[in-house]
Amino acid sequence: MHYRTALVTGASSGLGRGLALWLARRGTRVFAAARRQEPLQALAQEAQAAGATLEPLDMDVARAEETVARIRQLDADCGGLDLVIANAGVGGETSGKRFPWERTKQMIDINVTGAAATLSAVLPQMVERGRGHLVGVSSLAAFRGMPTHAAYSASKIFLSTFLESLRVDLRNTGVRVTCIYPGFVKSEMTANNRFPMPFLLETEDAVERMGRAIVRGAPVFAFPWPTARFAQLVHSLPDALFDSLAGRLL
Repeated sequence: MHYRTALVTGASSGLGRGLALWLARRGTRVFAAARRQEPLQALAQEAQAAGATLEPLDMDVARAEETVARIRQLDADCGGLDLVIANAGVGGETSGKRFPWERTKQMIDINVTGAAATLSAVLPQMVERGRGHLVGVSSLAAFRGMPTHAAYSASKIFLSTFLESLRVDLRNTGVRVTCIYPGFVKSEMTANNRFPMPFLLETEDAVERMGRAIVRGAPVFAFPWPTARFAQLVHSLPDALFDSLAGRLL
């Protein structure tokens, strides 16, 4: 598929930055959204040097009502968004033994409410136009409630289930839905991870895989396959066995 216009949230670093540039280099007019504007300006200059069109957009998805209004206005101004990628997200530990409510609320505001606001803002308009593509970046951590990561795993479970229901609802409307489950990728989010990270991917490699999956309209894309297969196996374990194995990571 070819997209005239695309919105990518969380585009100031990591996968969001890479996806915004990947799409722009392929002829899409990309609106790169994030809170941090200095990295976005640098990204716009990099895109311009490559002859691509990328426009920075100041947006904090944690402010859900503002996000919806901003995306609707953008949709009207650009003649319709063809692709919306809800990538903005935050992580971190939320151990049940020392549970940090402030960090948990931040994850819910960004990973749950912010993602839902981003994806639903112009969904009625996409249905009316009979075209569009919604993409959410979940995580392999959504397959089970990972130890010390209750808020993060739960936030990604919400996103994947939200997208699954939308995918069923939107059949035969012309609007596609894709849920992406990345494994471990080198980024700001994983830089301080104290757990082992098998099959750790470079950002460029992960972006290329995600970009190809989006363009071909894959409904679900989990990668890399060894980590994805392991996550699927863990998902199928009986609760008692999972609790025992996961407890050894603490």
